[in-house]
Amino acid sequence: MSQIRKIPELLLPAGNLDKLEIAYMFGADAAYCGVPRFSLRARENDFTMEALEKGVTLARELGKKIYFTVNNIPRNSKLPSYPKYLDQMAALKPDAFIMADPGLILMTKEAHPEIDIHISVQANTMNYSAVRFWKQFGATRVILSREVSISEIAEIKNQVPDMEIEVFVHGSICIAHSGRCFMSNYFKKRDANQGSCNNACRDLYKVFVTNPKQNEEPMELITDEEGTFLMNSKDLRAIEFLQELCDAGVDSVKVEGRTKNDYYVGMVARSYRHTLDRISRGESFDRKWLEELDKVSSRKYFSGFLTRGMEDRVPEEEREFQNNEFGTSLFMSQKYAGLVKEYKSDTKRIVIEVKNKIQKGDVMEVITAADPNPLTFTVEQIFYKQNLVEVISGGMGTVELEVPFAIPTRSFLSKKL
Repeated sequence: MSQIRKIPELLLPAGNLDKLEIAYMFGADAAYCGVPRFSLRARENDFTMEALEKGVTLARELGKKIYFTVNNIPRNSKLPSYPKYLDQMAALKPDAFIMADPGLILMTKEAHPEIDIHISVQANTMNYSAVRFWKQFGATRVILSREVSISEIAEIKNQVPDMEIEVFVHGSICIAHSGRCFMSNYFKKRDANQGSCNNACRDLYKVFVTNPKQNEEPMELITDEEGTFLMNSKDLRAIEFLQELCDAGVDSVKVEGRTKNDYYVGMVARSYRHTLDRISRGESFDRKWLEELDKVSSRKYFSGFLTRGMEDRVPEEEREFQNNEFGTSLFMSQKYAGLVKEYKSDTKRIVIEVKNKIQKGDVMEVITAADPNPLTFTVEQIFYKQNLVEVISGGMGTVELEVPFAIPTRSFLSKKL
């Protein structure tokens, strides 16, 4: 029997209570969330103090961990309101606060020294001396910058073995150093460091150059006649390198995406959970999980800065960091159809809220939290407001689909492209 190996915590994002529950159900050991005022997700963030309280209760019932994000870089105007928010959050007894601003950290340590502090990726920690600094400052974990490599992570852990280290392994990558960007503020007056980034770097641009000494006409530099997404990074996917991160001593592997949908949260949690469990059993990486992650929308994948110095192990198509073709996330192999809300055994139908178009003849994949091998069926009958229809569009509410087998609630339906 193979020896069980120690593996890191799997940490997933939660933009609301439903996503928090999905994260836990599909394999997360821990999740992170926060109220908009002091979080780097001020938009598309449904958490209130009441919702955070429910989230903590859910985490305790399931034996999971929950971290509160207090990771923005506030101006003076926000400081007077912080003690009130701090007291309310501390009263809920989360497992830790994720923080970046030294001033807020100091206020937190003075008022509530019992709360663990995890240093946010926004603090740009890239070396073991900085990790030692945060340890002396009272932090219990550091989330390293996305710009560090696996070899650098291993050296940091070797130099400061008694500090927990957390590393991002999946999700969006910012064009700026660990999110220190002014583009959104410059163009739209929406400050990225206050949680209001509008992702201006993903827009289509045209670039012109000129030589003023020679009084030349500007020359346009473009990828094609439409322009180029010249600052649009691919999305991070490091599932193939989880073994190396385990060997480096990483304590927590983190997924980005509090504004992503529940399908993203569940599918990514499921893929990383099964891969970490294989590592714990001493089993090799199963490449099927790369295909599973292709079912989630992305801007194409690459392994980020983690594999610097390991280029021989990275496919040639993933060595390019930028995606110059499109700036939005697209589905590569499948499209999210909806989450199963109910299975009606008497009529053998499922109730789902439609996210994308479904029509008769579509081949659907059923993805559950427990089973690593999805089941499939062909859509034969669609019922909308009790009427039989041939096609239904996303955003039209709930529909019923006739299915050939029982499907658990909170399963995902994914349409093959």
